[in-house]
Amino acid sequence: MTAPTKPPYGGATDSASERAPGEPLHSPVIDWFDEHARDLPWRRPEAGAWGVMVSEFMLQQTPVNRVLPVYEQWLARWPRPADLAAEAPGEAVRAWGRLGYPRRALRLHGAAVAITERHGGDVPADHAQLLALPGIGEYTAAAVASFAYGQRHAVLDTNVRRVFARAVTGTQYPPNATTAAERRLARALLPQDAPTAARWAAASMELGALVCTAKNETCGRCPIAAQCAWRLAGKPAHEGPPRRGQTYAGTDRQVRGRLLAVLREAHGPVPQSALDRVWHEPVQRARALDGLVADGLVEPLQGGLYRLPQT
Repeated sequence: MTAPTKPPYGGATDSASERAPGEPLHSPVIDWFDEHARDLPWRRPEAGAWGVMVSEFMLQQTPVNRVLPVYEQWLARWPRPADLAAEAPGEAVRAWGRLGYPRRALRLHGAAVAITERHGGDVPADHAQLLALPGIGEYTAAAVASFAYGQRHAVLDTNVRRVFARAVTGTQYPPNATTAAERRLARALLPQDAPTAARWAAASMELGALVCTAKNETCGRCPIAAQCAWRLAGKPAHEGPPRRGQTYAGTDRQVRGRLLAVLREAHGPVPQSALDRVWHEPVQRARALDGLVADGLVEPLQGGLYRLPQT
């Protein structure tokens, strides 16, 4: 394949061509996906919409290898939303384990309760109804509608945004936060028919996860390398705002994780003294515990006792 003379995002200049802007990208990326996609449990037909939803909550800011064991245990225990809704929210936090960002567990529990009460226990297919569920944002609603129900939606996670930034706009990294321009581009690149659009959403995401990665892109394996605006421009270095790095050691997040670990492993309320032992610095420890209480992840009881939330 030779380098194109047209814009790499497919803006056809041929008057006989009425192709959609992203059409030159669709087939190579989808064909690559058909051959190289990972066999993940939430991609299997038996996962259903609930399995897809659970995976989307768990995969936010968490790599696949950490999600897999927790996902399988979660679905074995709560195969339907009503099964999770019948449990105390603290059990969702306990089962979340060390996935991080445990408020996601409370949000998933809240969504399960709403699905049970509003939709008879079935994850709704309608995008607006998905978006109306507690804890569901634009990305998750689009992902569930697309991956579970084969609908036509722009699904913009970090991997997709990076693929579009490089292949189409010619920049190494997307902005730190999703912009309106990115959303417009994603909609413009969508295939017209819903099944192909859903496949494109999964394929472009997988391409970013496996090939067009943040640190070690492997252009030799990329199905659209010959069309990639960033590669054709000589891979110019990132010139935007500094990319946010993730730190953990010594942060309130680490303290919160240690406090929650004590509560998850306990079979009943935990005294303050047991929590005090997990972190040496009292001010930071108190701040972290107060934050957990404010977020609804920990429930304070009389007598200086604490437990995972029961209501």
